[in-house]
Amino acid sequence: MEYISTRGNYRKVSSAEAISLGMVPDGGLFIPEMIPQIRLEEILEFKDSSYQELAVWIFEKYLSDFSKKEIKDSVAAAYKEESFPSKEKTPLLKINENTYILELWHGPTAAFKDMALQILPHLLLKSVKKLNIKKEIVILVATSGDTGKAALEGFKDVDGVKIIVFYPEDGVSRVQEDQMKTTTGKNTSVVSIKGNFDDCQTAVKNIFADKEFKAELEADNYQFSSANSINWGRLLPQIVYYFQAYLELLKDKKIKAGEKINITVPTGNFGNILAAYYAFKMGLPVNKFICASNDNKVLSDFLETGVYNINRDFKKTISPSMDILISSNLERFLFEMNGHDSGKINKWYQDLKTDKSFKIDEETFTKIREMFSGEFSSEAEARASIKQTYQQYNYLLDPHTAVGVDSLNKYRQQSGDQKTAVVASTANPYKFSRAVLESLKEEKLEQDEYRIIEELSSLTETEVHRGLIGLEEMENRHHHSCDINSVKSKVAKILKI
Repeated sequence: MEYISTRGNYRKVSSAEAISLGMVPDGGLFIPEMIPQIRLEEILEFKDSSYQELAVWIFEKYLSDFSKKEIKDSVAAAYKEESFPSKEKTPLLKINENTYILELWHGPTAAFKDMALQILPHLLLKSVKKLNIKKEIVILVATSGDTGKAALEGFKDVDGVKIIVFYPEDGVSRVQEDQMKTTTGKNTSVVSIKGNFDDCQTAVKNIFADKEFKAELEADNYQFSSANSINWGRLLPQIVYYFQAYLELLKDKKIKAGEKINITVPTGNFGNILAAYYAFKMGLPVNKFICASNDNKVLSDFLETGVYNINRDFKKTISPSMDILISSNLERFLFEMNGHDSGKINKWYQDLKTDKSFKIDEETFTKIREMFSGEFSSEAEARASIKQTYQQYNYLLDPHTAVGVDSLNKYRQQSGDQKTAVVASTANPYKFSRAVLESLKEEKLEQDEYRIIEELSSLTETEVHRGLIGLEEMENRHHHSCDINSVKSKVAKILKI
C-alpha cells in the first residue's frame, strides 16, 4: 500500500513515511492510493472477535510495510485494559428502537481521540525506526479541546519525541484546559493562543510548510510530525470502530447481514466522519452519513450548497471541539469524491486562501449528495436534546453528541428515513458538565466547574469518568502563552534553538 498527496505535489510514500511526516511537506495530505475492498462474508467472520483482533485485521490492509507482529504489538499496547477498562472498548447502547449511541470515550482522557492517540505513538516510533530516522521527533498539535490531552497522554515520556500542544485561550472548557495543563511528562509543552482553533491549526500548518524553519530544526537534529487528524496514523484507527458497531448490531440481531445503516457524526474537522466513509468504501453497508454541525455550520452549509465558505462569524458554543471553520479532512474527502483530481483540489484550496470560499463542480457535488446529508443544531437545540434524551431514555449526552442526536432527528423528519442509525458519541458528558447540568436544569449556573461535576453526578446518579477524578487537585505544570504571530518563535524557544 502506497500513499499519495491530495495535491499531486509529492512522490508516493510508504505508510511509515506518511505517518512519520504527518502531512505532505509542500502542502496537502496523504491518502492511500487505493482503498482495500472487503467482501461482506469477510466482515461477518469477525462477528465474535475482539476489538483488538478486528483492529489488526484492518490495519494490515493499510500498513503493508509493517509486520503482523508489529501491528499486533501496537494494538495490544494501545487497547490494554488499563487504558480501556470496558470490555467492548467502544460500547454500543440502544436508546430507542432504531437509534444506537456508539460510546467512543472510554479511554484515559474521556474523548474519542483516545481511540487513535493511544496507538499513534506506537505506529510513529515503529515508522521512525523503519526509516532509520535519527532525529528527535517534534509533534505539533493544534487542539479544539480533546485532541490535545489525548495526544499528550499518548506521547508523554516517550523517548525520542517532544510534543507541543496549542489550544485557543478561552476556547475550551475548564476541564479540557485543566486536563492539558496538569499533564506530566518531561517531553510535554502546552501553549495557549490568543485566538480560535482555526488560528491554532493554521499556525501549525504554516510551520510545517516553512522550509527555512524546518532546515533550522534539522540542523538541531529535530524533525516535525503531527498528531492531528491530518496524520494518516490518526485517521486509520478510527475506521475500526465503525466496523465494530456494525458487528455489534449483527451480534445482537438488531440488523440482518448486509442491511444498510445510517451513521451520524458530530464533527468540525471532518476526520471522524471521513473514517466512517472509508469504512463504507471498504465494504461496510451504509445507506447515509449525517454530518452534524453546531452553530459554526460551515460543513452543513457546504453539504447543502456545494460552496465552502469560511467568510463568516466564528461562534463560541457549548460544543467547543466543533468550533471550527477550516475542516482539514474535507480535502481528503473531496479528493476521493472527485476521482483523485489534484488539479481541482489545488484550485479549490487556492480559492479558499484568496477568497475564503470555493465552489465544487456539479458532478462531485451530486456524488456527495447521494451519500451525505448536512444538518446543524443551534445551541438552544443542543441543550434541548440533552434534556429530552435524559428525560426519555435516562441517558446523559455531552453537548457534541447532543448535536448528533438532534441532527439525526431532523434528518429523519425531513427524509422519512427511519433506518437503524448509529450516533458517534465523541466525549463523556462530564468533560462538559456545566453545559450538561445547565441544560438539565434550564438555568445559568455560577458555581465552580468541579462543584458542578459533583452536583451532576448526584442529580443523575451517574459516575464521573476516571480521567477527571482528582483533576482539581493536580498541579498546573504548563504556563506558556502567545499570540498567533509568535507561534514559530514560541516553538523555537521551547526547543531551545
